Amino acid sequence: MGIPRWLTLTLALAGFVLGLAGGREADRADAQAPAPAPGGPRAPAPPHVHGTPKGWRFTWPKGDPVKGREVFQRLECYSCHEVRGERFPAPSDPGRVGPELSAMGRLHPPEYFAESIINPGAVVERNRGYASADGSSKMPSYNESLTVQETIDLVAYLRQLRSPAASAPGQDGSRGHTTH
Repeated sequence: MGIPRWLTLTLALAGFVLGLAGGREADRADAQAPAPAPGGPRAPAPPHVHGTPKGWRFTWPKGDPVKGREVFQRLECYSCHEVRGERFPAPSDPGRVGPELSAMGRLHPPEYFAESIINPGAVVERNRGYASADGSSKMPSYNESLTVQETIDLVAYLRQLRSPAASAPGQDGSRGHTTH
């Protein structure tokens, strides 16, 4: 029996994050360590080399919005999410409709979109109809359907979305969403 794809995605993302943190810390430690005496042994690294740098924050990679749009289409995200200005089929099941996405790009940081894809139950707007009867998110998990790169690209696509200029004031698709 193979490893579930969601576990592979989670472990790959964790390895990516740890690799970034380790690389940054090693560079910082090397810069802080005293230079070895010419021809002499190098001094041991300071004990904080393996810690997380003060003020470190995960930075979501840029991604390719064109490839992200392809992922959006392949997963048929449009079956639940309208994107004004795009020529996707309209959401088909009123019981599964999620937020309209065309105005979301400017409202949320990339980490918010990533969490919504990787862990859709983390933030559920129950008063907007996005919750199932048990209070969990109506959005299914796509962890077994996406690679890390596809997730990065999908987030890039969502981040670049903007409301079409023709939208009437107050009809920008935000449906009450605010910046995070």
